[in-house]
Amino acid sequence: MRVLVAALAFFCLQFQAFAAEPLVIGLSYPSTGSYKWEGLSQKRGALMAVEEINREGGVLGRQLKLVSRNSGAMPDRAVQNVERLAADGAVMLMGGASSDEVIAAGERARQLHLPYFVPTAYSNRVTGRAGHAFLFREGASARMANNLLMEYLETTLPGKRYFIITSDTVIPNGRSSDLGEASRSRDLSSQRHYREALKQAAQSKTEVLILMLYGTDVVNAMRMVDHLGLKKRMQVVVPNLNQDVVDQAGPALMSGVIGTDTWTWRVPEREGNPSGKRFVADYSGRYQSYPSSAAASAYGIVRQWADAAVRAGTTESTAVIAALEGHTYRLLKDEQTWRALDHQNLQGMYVVRVKPRAEVLKDELKQDYFEILYWMEGEVAAPTEKEVLWERSPEGPE
Repeated sequence: MRVLVAALAFFCLQFQAFAAEPLVIGLSYPSTGSYKWEGLSQKRGALMAVEEINREGGVLGRQLKLVSRNSGAMPDRAVQNVERLAADGAVMLMGGASSDEVIAAGERARQLHLPYFVPTAYSNRVTGRAGHAFLFREGASARMANNLLMEYLETTLPGKRYFIITSDTVIPNGRSSDLGEASRSRDLSSQRHYREALKQAAQSKTEVLILMLYGTDVVNAMRMVDHLGLKKRMQVVVPNLNQDVVDQAGPALMSGVIGTDTWTWRVPEREGNPSGKRFVADYSGRYQSYPSSAAASAYGIVRQWADAAVRAGTTESTAVIAALEGHTYRLLKDEQTWRALDHQNLQGMYVVRVKPRAEVLKDELKQDYFEILYWMEGEVAAPTEKEVLWERSPEGPE
């Protein structure tokens, strides 16, 4: 009898120890390379969410543990990260900044039956042709940004000549309607490519210069724009603009540039969102920096996954995915929805313009970069059901 009691006690202790093991949140993010600033913001935002959830009691009685690996924004390394994080026991995966990286990582996650969440990657393919049941994108797509910009530019700068530089092509003498075609470009840019393209733009009669580039490519291109004096002659537009890019380039180089984003640290105040204001205060107090859209996205992803697991009563992937699909919530701004069709997060988007350097420097943290010019609902900016189904069909774009 004593042996039986001792065995049962040992079993209970082992069970309690097993039950107390933390749930692993796997983050594959670029801590080196062209997207390292966005990567750092993602890690900070995810870590804040994990720590907050743990203080609140965890998820289904278990604490969370963030395990991160550097991808360098490279697809092969991202796939390796997914495999290693899955081996570490990850119940969900997230992160990445380049489109090819997150598509490759998301596909491997699908094979491993794990949900993969994308904070920042703009290619339409992510939730279009490459989309699947296990892949979610919180950030906006290039098409969403361009739909917003088309409406804004046609209203404020009608009839202007555009010169569009994408990662792999150039569209001189374009119109705002060409932004839709340009949004299908791939992440293939090189300094030589946009150096030559900018020289062409300088020799043209362009009135609006569109730089559909990402990460440090934007920074390097803007240095050339400044060297050629193009801002004096043209309105420069970076469709997918964020605080991390302005941090790298500096407000002097970026002043007057127009773009779009899903978040600025001023948004919670604009939307009257208490939890968003608290997030900004906690983040800036901790890091002496305002949270960028990449930080807000990563934070929101962890909170949303945790909420879905609680509502589902399990961390099993299929149940969590079902709890997310079609779910509408309010976390850091106005309402957001995980669209069941393609797992694209639908949320309000903003046209922003970088303030003059002198105005930016008046702020305590020297990061009050953006003036919000325009707003569009996520449902309006996003591709329609018909467009998504066409993209995923055999006749759709490669």
